Amino acid sequence: MTLSSSTAKEKAKILAEALPYIQRFHNKTIVIKYGGNAMVEEDLKQGFARDVVLLKLVGMNPVIVHGGGPQIDQMLKRVGKEGVFIQGMRVTDAETMDVVEMVLGGLVNKEIVNLINRHGGRAVGLTGKDGAFIRAKKMLIQDKEKVGEWINIGQVGEIERIDPSLIALLDTRDFIPVIAPIGVGEDGQSYNINADLVAGKLAEILKAEKLILLTNTSGVLDKNGNLLTGLTANKVDELFADGTISGGMLPKIGSALDAVKNGVKSCHIIDGRVVHALLLEILTDEGVGTLIMEN
Repeated sequence: MTLSSSTAKEKAKILAEALPYIQRFHNKTIVIKYGGNAMVEEDLKQGFARDVVLLKLVGMNPVIVHGGGPQIDQMLKRVGKEGVFIQGMRVTDAETMDVVEMVLGGLVNKEIVNLINRHGGRAVGLTGKDGAFIRAKKMLIQDKEKVGEWINIGQVGEIERIDPSLIALLDTRDFIPVIAPIGVGEDGQSYNINADLVAGKLAEILKAEKLILLTNTSGVLDKNGNLLTGLTANKVDELFADGTISGGMLPKIGSALDAVKNGVKSCHIIDGRVVHALLLEILTDEGVGTLIMEN
């Protein structure tokens, strides 16, 4: 097949446009939170895997942290339970924790690893329990209606510390880490941790160039549904205060805000429903979501 002159020119322009970004981000760490539609629609799954492999091959260091909410909900229904959320966090009793470990640490994690490897990558699946590299403690949520009271949401964890040595070791051998957001307490207790929070904290610890969060929306929207981008940390604080950011977006934007305040160069909240969203965000002049920077 021979390209028409106009098509060839456009393809060449796109390829040339990628060069300065490849140069700028060579040998830089990019932490990617993988979730939403990109995890369940076949063409999006294949596109994500190819994107990750390409980023690795051109010299970047992608680190994947994945969710799996829909898959957990499906499995819970099969055992006669229903997912319950409070302030964007899944209530996790002991039985639900067993399901979370089975789905995130087993089924979903290994599917992502296998998909990346099929496209030529060298992915390795982990949970925070491997090498105890994500230490966690029980999270309590402040009751918004009863001042001074706290809500027990079960085996949901907040991160105490992350040991980056295991990720660094994998990086020296050109492996792509794929991490399920399960932490472990000092007593061996398993904790379900929000994947956005793990991705954000990991980006801080690894001194990542970028934190990229895939979502099922076009990015951060204002109250009229318009896309917001080029946000500073101060502007995000204002959006929290006036209620523009709420519900399930709270932990996502909160982790992004903490990351840029603690050394991560930029955070990108992008539309995972767009095929090759990662490449569009990293290697082209025009992104596909919301950019958050400290200043």
